[in-house]
Amino acid sequence: MAQSIAVSDLVVRYPSSGGKYTEAVSSLSFEVREGEIVGFLGPNGAGKSSTLKALMGFVPASSGQCEIYGHAAGSVAARRVTGYLPEVAMYYPYLSPLETMTFYGELQGLRGAALKKEAQSILELVGLSKWMKTPNRKLSKGMLQRVGIAQALLGRPKLLILDEVTSGLDPVGRQELRELLRSRQRQGVTLFFSSHELSEVENLCDRILIIDKGRLIDERALAPLQEELRQFAVVYLGEVELGDIARSVSFRGESRLASFDTRPKLLEAVDRIHSASGKVVDLIAREGSLETYFIETLRRAA
Repeated sequence: MAQSIAVSDLVVRYPSSGGKYTEAVSSLSFEVREGEIVGFLGPNGAGKSSTLKALMGFVPASSGQCEIYGHAAGSVAARRVTGYLPEVAMYYPYLSPLETMTFYGELQGLRGAALKKEAQSILELVGLSKWMKTPNRKLSKGMLQRVGIAQALLGRPKLLILDEVTSGLDPVGRQELRELLRSRQRQGVTLFFSSHELSEVENLCDRILIIDKGRLIDERALAPLQEELRQFAVVYLGEVELGDIARSVSFRGESRLASFDTRPKLLEAVDRIHSASGKVVDLIAREGSLETYFIETLRRAA
């Protein structure tokens, strides 16, 4: 499978006082395969935005390299296939969304009726059909975020790089965005985005990358991670031997709580309880928390 993004030993430094520098990204390496949706996670100041800006060529790499579909980051060839949404998107307040799209489309070399048709189509797609001629200064934060998403989609890019993509969107807007991004993935588009909304990451991503202090500290495929994080337990009465299959067994008054790593072990425990004339009081099966995993990963890396 082709690589949409290849980052190798990336270092990004910013000048500071006294001739010193601040290192925002430190020897970072990762790949994003074509057609994936990858979440780029980390606490504030971890280096996420600096990495995305380096991928777009907005900040120079102090060392290392970034490539987009084999082209150097920031090159004309790389930008032609990339749609980008910055963390804070600023648009001319007296232009309308349609005028904004026309302006950005012309910067990409798009022209005439084809540009107008595509701009209108994308604005309708992101839910701005009623406001496409309203000045940006009269739009809410969520609507302006939709303008930014529409602008990133302009020109049918093969890769979307989105910084805090759900910022300002209400729950309805987030659901609509998920559906839109999934539809783009089905068309072969690759998505690489940062977000502090871990529920959105769980709903969208194939894979996650976690960085802290500019370094990659974890990389996981999301489906097996979610399976690993699922929690199974049974509350029961009776003397039943479960220690060989349970992760832990603890007392809850007269009852006991046994937890398990997998559903089959839970079901085996239920069979044993019934066979030993015990009583099942409660069964517990719930999704694990990506937020908890994220925090624990950061703590282990500290």
